[in-house]
Amino acid sequence: MSDAAFDRIVLIFNPNSTGDAPRLAEELRAELAERLPDVPVRMSPTEHAGHARELAQDAAGEGGRPLIISVSGDGGYNEVVDGVMRSGNDKAVCAVKAAGNANDHRRVTAERPLVEAIMAGETRRIDLLRLTIGDEPARYAHSYIGMGLTPVVATDLEKGGKGSFREIISVVRTFARFRPFTIELEDGSRSSFDSLLFANIAEMAKYATLSDDGAPDDGRFEVITLPHTAKWRILGVAIKAATRGLGPQPTAEHYAFTTLKPTPAQLDGELVTLEAGTPVRVDIATRALETVG
Repeated sequence: MSDAAFDRIVLIFNPNSTGDAPRLAEELRAELAERLPDVPVRMSPTEHAGHARELAQDAAGEGGRPLIISVSGDGGYNEVVDGVMRSGNDKAVCAVKAAGNANDHRRVTAERPLVEAIMAGETRRIDLLRLTIGDEPARYAHSYIGMGLTPVVATDLEKGGKGSFREIISVVRTFARFRPFTIELEDGSRSSFDSLLFANIAEMAKYATLSDDGAPDDGRFEVITLPHTAKWRILGVAIKAATRGLGPQPTAEHYAFTTLKPTPAQLDGELVTLEAGTPVRVDIATRALETVG
């Protein structure tokens, strides 16, 4: 192994997952224990929602150079990444073993099989999205932060599995009850959106291509906006994303606004509520996370 070796490996997973996370975690543990007999491998099952964040923070907070692997989908990995960032241990390394439905981050960013990369000890650093809500501690996202329809449409496309015309129509009908949200920008102007998405990767939901050249290590994030419009136009955007892609998108290092009404938001699929009158900012945390795979 290279000088980037890990002094221990921690596998975080949901033992009550309806998917294959428990089996995949055990298979990964067995393979790593066999191939890396001198590196301790610890299973760390979650017990409740949000527990992965606590487990990751505690594991990284022990110091040293741990490799913390989330055996999960994008939402579980969000908790692990956020927990590691809260620990303050910049030597901690993260990885995700895809399990569950939404695995966009692993699918888009993977460079080689996970175990092979661990054996080689090859790591790289990626950007994160940092969300600051009022005076609360910052939260981090590995792939996207979104408000409005786009994250919800992406989730439904993932469940649908094919991104077909019929499925997209179903998504639009299901969320027709959604109302636009209005925010106040830093310059004092106001804008109404059906969707506002800050993306650190170029694809979502297997079929939705958000931008032409977005990358998780370019020091910027894409800003994909859908100003309030007729529902049939929303359908057109969804079809475009699921077929030929949305094309080039504006990028930024910083975006700030104030909510005017309570507004739900998603970080890699994890739901948070932005209360009315809250200052919100999204920043790029350049090369903030060391990863493997």
